[in-house]
Amino acid sequence: MKKSVKERILETSLHLFQEHGYHGVTVDKIVLEAGTSKGGFYHNYKSKDELLYEIHDVFISYVIEKAELSYTENKTPISRLSAILNSFIKVFDMYKPYITVFYEESAYLNHEFKKVINEKRDRYRKLLEKVIVEGQESGDFRNELPANIVTMAIIGMINWTYKWFKQDGPMTMEEITAIFKDLILRSIVTEQGLVEAKQLNQLIE
Repeated sequence: MKKSVKERILETSLHLFQEHGYHGVTVDKIVLEAGTSKGGFYHNYKSKDELLYEIHDVFISYVIEKAELSYTENKTPISRLSAILNSFIKVFDMYKPYITVFYEESAYLNHEFKKVINEKRDRYRKLLEKVIVEGQESGDFRNELPANIVTMAIIGMINWTYKWFKQDGPMTMEEITAIFKDLILRSIVTEQGLVEAKQLNQLIE
């Protein structure tokens, strides 16, 4: 299927930003490589800054959508957390170029775009923290661990995946996901929670 001008611009910019850095790429270079015109560029994006924002929005929107769906479709804190982790970790395989470019170049975004991004990240963090709190209230997760610290530890650990994960590496993302889930669940579940985690086959045995 033929790609739209917007898709060609986005994919071309991803490649160029990775190779030359955000400031090393001009709109002229993007349109030349994408086989379009400046008119085509500015019809889809107001600026190169907006293009960098779009690169982030693609993957953060996916993560939020899947997390909210995971929360709705599952009924217990352990099943919800497991499903959320599945989609969160998967994004580092699906959108690796997007995530790499954003994390390496995000310092160049203007204040308004950063504000929107931070709001979306807060939305995701709050949902994840809600699941941790509910797990503590149900007796599935350890109460002595502050929910906000647990949440940030999970996000921080998984976010770093973009630095070392290689799609042609020795382990698949499914195998890595199983390891992450085992590490996270075993560190926060109670004896009660451990029973459900094993029943749901969420741990490496």
